[in-house]
Amino acid sequence: SSALVTESAATFAEVLPDGGVLLGVDLGTKTIGTAFCDAGWRFATAGKTLPRGKFARDLEALKRLVGERSVRGFVVGLPLNMDGSAGPRAQASRAFARNIAVLGLPVLLWDERWSSTSADRDMIAQGTSRARRAERIDSHAAAIILQSAIDALSRGPI
Repeated sequence: SSALVTESAATFAEVLPDGGVLLGVDLGTKTIGTAFCDAGWRFATAGKTLPRGKFARDLEALKRLVGERSVRGFVVGLPLNMDGSAGPRAQASRAFARNIAVLGLPVLLWDERWSSTSADRDMIAQGTSRARRAERIDSHAAAIILQSAIDALSRGPI
């Protein structure tokens, strides 16, 4: 059976009262950026960028990461339009979230309107080359999405 999929930090926190490692996901068209946070929801770090292929293969790769890190839940970036409306990319992220819920872990869809821009700015500031940026942007964005979510989660009910 599929697990909870929500856009509410409070609802997500309720199903994980003891915290736990979370896997952040930034869905690109060609890649899937990953990030992990500590069980206490204090800090997020970029993981590896996975090549995106057939869903069954992507699911298998995520399942492997879940096993390696004892992941308790997912945070998937939700790319809303600047006015807050949902376009095709947001619909794709929602569908992806519903599909990975088959792994039995709760999924939080998190507004990522500023994450990729912010990730790119951070990496430019660190002097990361354009080619290296292109390769790492999704995982860096996943870390920013995840950090933003755990900041909200650890503040408790909003």
